[in-house]
Amino acid sequence: MPDVKIILYNVFDKIETGTDGSVMFNDHEGRRKIMELALESVKSDMLSISPGIDITCIAEEESSFTDSLEKIARQHNVDMIIMGITGATSVAQILMGSSTLSMVNRNVCPVMIVPPDAVFTGIKKVVITSDFKEVEKTIPAVRVQALLSIFNPFVHVVNVDSEHYVEITEEYKTERAKLDAMLSNFDRDYSFIRLFDFTDAINQFVSDYHIDMIITIPKHHSFLGGLFKSSHTKRLAYHSHVPLIAIHE
Repeated sequence: MPDVKIILYNVFDKIETGTDGSVMFNDHEGRRKIMELALESVKSDMLSISPGIDITCIAEEESSFTDSLEKIARQHNVDMIIMGITGATSVAQILMGSSTLSMVNRNVCPVMIVPPDAVFTGIKKVVITSDFKEVEKTIPAVRVQALLSIFNPFVHVVNVDSEHYVEITEEYKTERAKLDAMLSNFDRDYSFIRLFDFTDAINQFVSDYHIDMIITIPKHHSFLGGLFKSSHTKRLAYHSHVPLIAIHE
C-alpha cells in the first residue's frame, strides 16, 4: 500500500533496583540503541521488499508493553495494530499471547494477529465470522467496510452452529439480508455450518476455500469473566494458520 505509514515499535523492560535496595547498573541509552539497531534491521528488510514506503522506528523503555502500545497508537491515530502470536501451548500463551490478546481487549483499533506459519500470497479471499444475531448492532459496519475496501476481496460470511438443519430459520434469513446490504460493495456468499466445534469448522473452511484472512468481531460479553475466556476469537488466534483481524463491535 503506497500511502501507508508504518511504525516499528519496541518496548524494553525497565530494570529496577536489587532486592537489597541497591541500584542495578542500567545503561538506558545503550539498551535503546541496541533496540533501535534491531528495528532498523527489520526496516531494511521491509524496504528491500517495498522500496520507498514510510517507516519510522521507535524503541522505548517502559514498564507496561500494552499501556505503551495503546498510548502510541492513540497518539499517532493508528488505523491498525499488527502483532505476532506464538503457538497454542500453555507456556507460549502466557509469555506472548497474553500481550497480543490484551491489545484486542483494549479496543483501540483493529488488531491483526499474524501466526508464525502464515505465508503472504495476497488478500483475495476473506472470511467474516458471524453469529447472525442483531448484526446491525454488533457488527461495526464502517470499520469492516473500510478494511475490506483496502483489499477488495471475495467475502465469505460463515456461521457455525450445532443446531443448523437443512433449511436456515427465518431469523437467520432476516439477519443475512441486513448483512447483504452492509456488504453490498463486495462479492460475497454465505455458509451455515452445522458443527459443534467452532474453531475446527472455521479452520477447515479456511483450508477448503483457500482463505487468506479471517475477520472476527469479539463480543463485549467475552471479556466480563476475564480476557477472552472461552471465546471463539481467542481459540482462533492460537490455532489459525492465516492472519486474523479482530474488530470490536
